[in-house]
Amino acid sequence: MPGVLGKTLLAAVMSTALALPALPARTQDAPEPDPQDQLYEQREPPYEAQFLRLSEILGAVQYLRRLCESDEGSLWRDQMQALIDSEAPSPIRRARMIDRFNRGYESFRSVYRTCTPAATLAIDRYMGEGIKIARDITTRYGK
Repeated sequence: MPGVLGKTLLAAVMSTALALPALPARTQDAPEPDPQDQLYEQREPPYEAQFLRLSEILGAVQYLRRLCESDEGSLWRDQMQALIDSEAPSPIRRARMIDRFNRGYESFRSVYRTCTPAATLAIDRYMGEGIKIARDITTRYGK
């Protein structure tokens, strides 16, 4: 199970998922827009950069915690999925979120093959940064 930082990050991520206002949905009667049309891309929320960084952190933590035998399975990936589900993003925005999660995961997978003190330190730092970002988003933009 996650340690104190992990539990705090889990709580912060879940409160972010629950607190963000729902973005307006397209009407059912509107014709299906061309995804290539830049005008279709819905306006990004003001917390988009922070949200993408949080996505990247969750990907990094998913890899590093498994590498260091945390026995958490897909916990951090599931948290990312909960954030995506709560946002109900456009296909383009959803792809960006997933890309950032995968980037965080792959950036550590390409470097770390075993759990090292540096990997453990990275986990702690990323969890701390993730907690801060999730709290900032919730405090500033939550319902």
